[in-house]
Amino acid sequence: MPVPILTTTAEIEELAADLGRETVIAVDLEADSMHCYKEKVCLLQFSTPERTVLVDPLDVGDLSSLAPVLADPEVRKIFHAADYDIRCLNRDFGFAICGLFDTMTACQFLGEEKVGLADVLGKYFGVLLDKQYQRADWAARPLTEGMIRYAAEDTRHLHRLARLLEEKLAVKGRLEWVAEEFALLEQVRFQEQEGPLFLRAKGAAVLDRRQLAVLEALLQWRDQEARRRDSPLFKVLGNKTLLELAGTMPRTLSGLTAVEGISPRLADRCGKGLLGAIAAGLTVPESDLPVYPRGERRVRDAAVDRRLAVLKEWRKEAAAEMEMDPGIVINNALLEEIARRRPTSSAALEGIPGMKNWQARVLGERILEAVTTDA
Repeated sequence: MPVPILTTTAEIEELAADLGRETVIAVDLEADSMHCYKEKVCLLQFSTPERTVLVDPLDVGDLSSLAPVLADPEVRKIFHAADYDIRCLNRDFGFAICGLFDTMTACQFLGEEKVGLADVLGKYFGVLLDKQYQRADWAARPLTEGMIRYAAEDTRHLHRLARLLEEKLAVKGRLEWVAEEFALLEQVRFQEQEGPLFLRAKGAAVLDRRQLAVLEALLQWRDQEARRRDSPLFKVLGNKTLLELAGTMPRTLSGLTAVEGISPRLADRCGKGLLGAIAAGLTVPESDLPVYPRGERRVRDAAVDRRLAVLKEWRKEAAAEMEMDPGIVINNALLEEIARRRPTSSAALEGIPGMKNWQARVLGERILEAVTTDA
């Protein structure tokens, strides 16, 4: 049976009314982050236990009728890997998600080795998803039959998957754990990036101030070029190549081609712009050179290091017992904060930023025992 694609406001309003009568719906989206400068949501998928429909937000001018049902905690919303989707839905349409059940989080708390949707559906139901469409240009119209089938499959099986995972979580006594994780996930949002572009370039911290000025000029050039082409930044030039250019600051086309990632063809096409950016960075006055912000340096404390080592060893054992990934049990940043603060009571442990209720309740006693060991 063909999967309907809704393209009018009237159809969306009818869909919203239908979804509002359900107790549980499955939701997914496709975006074009691999193909344009500024990504956008290009397709929405909704599945009830009986049917699957697609919504084309590029055709529909008004999706606001969907907001109430998505925000209704009485209607469960099943996502897989909800973090990115929730951020996109809020950024593009102002939607908030309440009543979340994230099947990827459920898989993580069940200790699944592979938590990608294709892997999980293949393991439990023998369903094969065609991964070739993961990088498709979802802004292209018309959608191919293969793309439509792929999009529909992303939500079609989530209802039975959620039921299966929920049963497994109940057996392990972890439903409250994931409920807390889901509530936190519902609050995630994209944050506007501020400040110079080099602050977002991994590896920039090792550059000196002049090299930072050159890197900033190169990043600004890339941003303008990507905007002009309507292309993702990485398709213009990768960060690794820009960092090497900032570090070596070549002044000639032949110097550019000596840098890994810059072919003679790329140098011919972009060499003028790259050399111009490097020159601009080289002419920044000394007084205006950027400074990479350094966080407060923590004085190494041997006692803290010992406690952290004990805590990591404890976490390894606890994760093995729970059959969960150590980073899901408790992440490194929180573990380091516990080692520094050295809580001596449940109240002190619960007051540490980032500590979740389920962690304090389930792991608290053993954490306090481990953190007081100074060996």
